[in-house]
Amino acid sequence: MDVNFEVRAGELFSIIGPNGAGKTSMLNCISGRYSPTAGSVHFKGRDITRLTPSQRAALGLGRTFQNLALFSHMTVLDNIMVGRHHLMKNSFLGGSLYWFGGAQKEELAHRRHVEDIIDFLEISHIRKAVAGTLSYGLRKRVELARAVAVRPDLILLDEPMAGMNLEEKEDMARYIVDLNEEWGMTVIMIEHDMGVVMDISQRVMVLDFGRVIAAGLPHEIMDNEQVKTAYLGVDDAQPAEPAQA
Repeated sequence: MDVNFEVRAGELFSIIGPNGAGKTSMLNCISGRYSPTAGSVHFKGRDITRLTPSQRAALGLGRTFQNLALFSHMTVLDNIMVGRHHLMKNSFLGGSLYWFGGAQKEELAHRRHVEDIIDFLEISHIRKAVAGTLSYGLRKRVELARAVAVRPDLILLDEPMAGMNLEEKEDMARYIVDLNEEWGMTVIMIEHDMGVVMDISQRVMVLDFGRVIAAGLPHEIMDNEQVKTAYLGVDDAQPAEPAQA
């Protein structure tokens, strides 16, 4: 991959491109799952290329995954609480041994934060449900909740609307916009639904075979001939003349 780009603080930035373009690999490099063979990753003015995923999370970087990464045997509440783990001064063991001390107060504070997220994403009715029993759309929402629980300044969303019906997509788009506008999170989103991308994104970047072929405002991307050819399936060929009767 040969990619060089910058996302501004507070921006809702989308990445599109055909399958195999390198979109998820790039998020993996940003989040620390992959180590780039060349170049560097910077966040808040700091080189984070050599930091672990947990160290990046502690700096305020959260993400969701294309393939759901929930603990299927745990409740929704417990799955979301996992997102707070790096912020806890006391371990889960310490909390059980010293329930009436500082650990109890800390746990309650984290639970209050998680409950705010549950209310925001409108999943209070499933808070005690086992994650593995939920529909795909609800599990995607729980995964978003866990990423938000990290308390990120930057959240990476890998196809957050994949496999959803129209109503679920509309809800998810609304949550993402609210996270950006009301919660102040910078968002980098990979998404194949072009309608959603063009509707909610402030800027869009297009990848093709590991390189950037276009970046700009949504309407600029829609009008870009190279993008039309590479991703939108439009070429410069003229339509064939209709056959004569």
